[in-house]
Amino acid sequence: MRELLLFVFAYFLGNFLTAYVLAKFHYKTEIHNEGSGNVGARNIGRLFGKGAFVITFIGDALKGFLIIMIARLAELPLYGELLLLLFVVIGHVFPVFFRFKGGKGMSTFIGGVLTFNPILFMWFACVFLVSYVFIRSLTLAGMFAVAVLPIIMIPMSYDVAAILVASIVSAIIIFAHRQNIKEKIYKERNIS
Repeated sequence: MRELLLFVFAYFLGNFLTAYVLAKFHYKTEIHNEGSGNVGARNIGRLFGKGAFVITFIGDALKGFLIIMIARLAELPLYGELLLLLFVVIGHVFPVFFRFKGGKGMSTFIGGVLTFNPILFMWFACVFLVSYVFIRSLTLAGMFAVAVLPIIMIPMSYDVAAILVASIVSAIIIFAHRQNIKEKIYKERNIS
């Protein structure tokens, strides 16, 4: 019962969209109707500048941090920590309060992975940086790093359950970015 309540809490925590709150109450606008319509750091950054980007990134990353800390206080196993991260990411990407039109979950994912294991996050960041050198696209390099994250966990001796849950989290992040990925690949094909 306690675990069920934690998962419900994680999902509804994910429904708190920093960009929406910032746009609505500070900039007096409905972010779903502005720019790309996405409720995330990149869209609000394009619309209102670096400060808005940073505030949104930190606000959404804090959800990942907070849920991992709650999981540890509840003494959940490692796969349980990742399950709570999964639910907060689902809540961010598919928020019931916003008709399931949320952000793409990357900031929340980053905050969660960094809190879950800073060394794992360091390897994730290294994969991103190296792939960016070759790909020259933040989106594609980021999605490659997200996809590789569960593989990085294998030599770090995580159990199968934790790696499986991490794979699902990664899949949801990639799914949320599917349109960006298509656009980047299409753009690259047209350039070449």
